[in-house]
Amino acid sequence: MGKPGLNRPVRNVGGGKMGPMTETAPSPPPAEPTPFTFAGVRRGFLISQPLAVGALLYGATFGILALSNGLSVVEAVVMSLTVYSGSAQTAAVGAISTGAGIYATVATVVLLNARYVLYGAALRPWLGGTRPFRAYAALYLLGDGNWVVSMKARAAGEADAGFVLGSGLAMFFPWMTGTLVGALTGGWIPNPKALALDFFLVTFCMAMMTSMLRARPNYASAAAALVAALVTDRFFSSGWPIVAAGVAGILVAYCRKPRA
Repeated sequence: MGKPGLNRPVRNVGGGKMGPMTETAPSPPPAEPTPFTFAGVRRGFLISQPLAVGALLYGATFGILALSNGLSVVEAVVMSLTVYSGSAQTAAVGAISTGAGIYATVATVVLLNARYVLYGAALRPWLGGTRPFRAYAALYLLGDGNWVVSMKARAAGEADAGFVLGSGLAMFFPWMTGTLVGALTGGWIPNPKALALDFFLVTFCMAMMTSMLRARPNYASAAAALVAALVTDRFFSSGWPIVAAGVAGILVAYCRKPRA
């Protein structure tokens, strides 16, 4: 005979059948936020210093080209501050100087900067655990060079997302300084084309293509972009060949993508 009260049946208040009582599994602990510290910003800033020299020279080149193509010093600096993309800015200035319309110029900037969508997606697992303000600040300062440096650091075990912001700052300040210096001193160069400064964007894109064309599947996209640019340049004004090349390359790459 048991103790009083221990063998009483459990009352079902709701009136339905009651299954066997089971213990509730403990909820997993909340994920710890991704660290974002001044130490991480400092590491990214110092490690990315070799990029600063190239950003300074690139910015100065853009400032000179912008001034020689009709932009004022203020306009050149504001474009570097808001667009912050050497390839897109150089292409936009070249398109404007040859009479391209606003739609062609904007489309050129959008297509040349489309790669940053992929850059941001690659950083999503890292920056996604930080506060939105910090993540967006790091993404705003993102460039080709510091993206590569950040991804290598992440693969090597870097956990502090402040590294991305620091590496971006290492390029942003020299870029803005170079733009200002180039725009202020660009008037001292009577003919920037004599120094082949207008060919800078072409050489920059060729350097990027060198690494991209190491993979054989990219040959078809590159060929389609080349044909589209040549054909469009024959019939349309400057600016649209870049747009046509970007669209053609994207379409061919998408059509050749393996289906699951």
